[in-house]
Amino acid sequence: MLTQHRKPVSLSLVSTDLPLWSVVETAATLYQKTCEQFHIVLHEPPLQQLELATPRLLWLDISPYRVTMSMQASGKVSYRHSWQQGAYGYSYYWLQSQSFKPQEQLRLRNFTCNLKLVGQTLPENLRLEYELWSEKVQMGRYTLNLDIHH
Repeated sequence: MLTQHRKPVSLSLVSTDLPLWSVVETAATLYQKTCEQFHIVLHEPPLQQLELATPRLLWLDISPYRVTMSMQASGKVSYRHSWQQGAYGYSYYWLQSQSFKPQEQLRLRNFTCNLKLVGQTLPENLRLEYELWSEKVQMGRYTLNLDIHH
């Protein structure tokens, strides 16, 4: 059962203890995989400071129990995050250089404090609160919020 819907979305990432705040408002394609699992694909705007010319695709795999978010592009930065309620997940960042060295990877852990998916038949809001960790050092608390407008 793979159905497709085009919806306007607002995706925000806010740190509750650092001066970090980012919002993306765009259209996304919502794929319904099962009655509780959805794929959401949207364009992430280019990062100006890295001089990337092309927009990148942001892919979210969401359910009431688990969220995975990936961005892979031909640019200089890619990432993949995995969150699950009350559990440690991972956050990978790949930094691509112009040399012939293999891609360098930065691996962090995250702990999901709260994961809430709201919506009757289609998701309307996803709220994800998590902590980011490097070894035993906490690198901040974050809230990821996805609003899907119907």
